[in-house]
Amino acid sequence: MLSTPIKRILLPVVGMAISIAPQALPAQQPLSPNAVVVATGLQAPRGLRFGPDGDLYVAEAGTGGTNSTADICPADQVIAPVGPYTGGTTGRISKFDKGWNRTTVASGFASTMDAMGDLLGAQDVQFMNGTLYALIAGGGCSHGNATLPNGVVQVNTSNGTWGYVGDISAFMHANPVQYPNVGDFEPDGTAYSMTSVNNALHVVEPNSGELLRIDQSSGLISREIDFSASQGHIVPTSVLYKNGSYLIGNLNLFPIEPHTSQVLTVSNFPAGTGTGVPGLSVAGPYYVVAAKAGFATVVGLAIGPTNGQLYVLQLAPDTPSQFPQPGFGKVTRINTDGSLTDVVTGLSVPTAMVFGPGGKLYISNWGAAPAGMGQIVVATVQ
Repeated sequence: MLSTPIKRILLPVVGMAISIAPQALPAQQPLSPNAVVVATGLQAPRGLRFGPDGDLYVAEAGTGGTNSTADICPADQVIAPVGPYTGGTTGRISKFDKGWNRTTVASGFASTMDAMGDLLGAQDVQFMNGTLYALIAGGGCSHGNATLPNGVVQVNTSNGTWGYVGDISAFMHANPVQYPNVGDFEPDGTAYSMTSVNNALHVVEPNSGELLRIDQSSGLISREIDFSASQGHIVPTSVLYKNGSYLIGNLNLFPIEPHTSQVLTVSNFPAGTGTGVPGLSVAGPYYVVAAKAGFATVVGLAIGPTNGQLYVLQLAPDTPSQFPQPGFGKVTRINTDGSLTDVVTGLSVPTAMVFGPGGKLYISNWGAAPAGMGQIVVATVQ
C-alpha cells in the first residue's frame, strides 16, 4: 500500500505509517539557529491556535486505548497492515501561558492507535466568535470508539465540558466521495485541519480527499469539494482561507516523491470559463483553479502577518530513504516571485504551525511520534 494518511501519519498515507518509533531513531539534523524548543512532553501535538486570552491552545491526539470494535462493526475495520485500531478517550486540549506552563483545557476525546503505532485523536483547534472548537479524528467504530464519532466539538474553556456540533463519521458513511481509495480506506475518515469562515468551520479530510463545511449554529455538514473526483488520492491535509479562496496543501503518497505535493487554490468557478468539453466539469460549489508544486509531505500552511507571504510546513520532504525521518522536516516560504526559500529546518515529523505574537511561528514538533515526545518549537522567520 502506498497512501498517505494523516491518519497514519500519524496522518494518512496509504498503508505507510509515518510515526517514528523511539527505539530506532536515526541520527537527526539539528534545528536551524532561528528556532528553539519551548515546550516538551506533549502527547502527539497537532493543530494549535492562540486564544482570545493570548494563551496557546494545542490539540493532542493522545495515547489511543485498548478498546476493540472488531465484534461490533467487523465490516468497518481498517485493513492490515494499518488496521485494526484500538481506541480510548485519551485525546486532550492543552494550553500554554506566556511562561510556557501547561494546563489541560479539556480531555476525554476519542483517541486511537493503529496496528503500526500511529495515533489519531484531537487533531486541530479553532476559535470562532470567541468559542473554542476541536476537530476529532480518533472516533468512530473503525477506530475502536463506537459511541464517539469523528466530528467537531464545542469546548467550554471555563470548565472543560464539551459536546458535538457536527458528526463527520455519519456524513462520510452516508456520502462517499466519487473515487475512494480501496487500499487506503478509513470509514470514519482522518480529519486533520480546519479553519473558520462566515460562521462555519471548514474541515479537510485527507483519507477520502474532501473539504467539508460545518455550520456553527445547526451543525449541518456539506461537501464543498471532492478532491478525489478531479485530483485523485492526493491526501489533502491543510487549509487556509484568503480573499474568497481556500488554499489547500497535500501530503501525497509514500514513498516520498520530491516536489510533487502542491498548494492548491480552491475557489468558485468563474462564470463562463469552463472548458466547453462535455464531462470534464466536476459538479460542486468549489473547484481547483490553480496549483503551485515544488513541495513534499505538506502538513501545514500559514500566512505571514507582516509580509503576507505563504509558509508551507513539510513533514519530511528530503529524506534519503523516501520515508519520514526525524530532522528532515522544514518550513518553506513562497516568495513574491514564486521562488521557494527554506526558513526553518531540522524539524522532526512536525504536524502543524501557526503565527503568533511578535510574528513568531509556532510549530508542533514530534507530532507524528509516540505520545510524550511532542514539542512546541518557536521560530523567527520574517
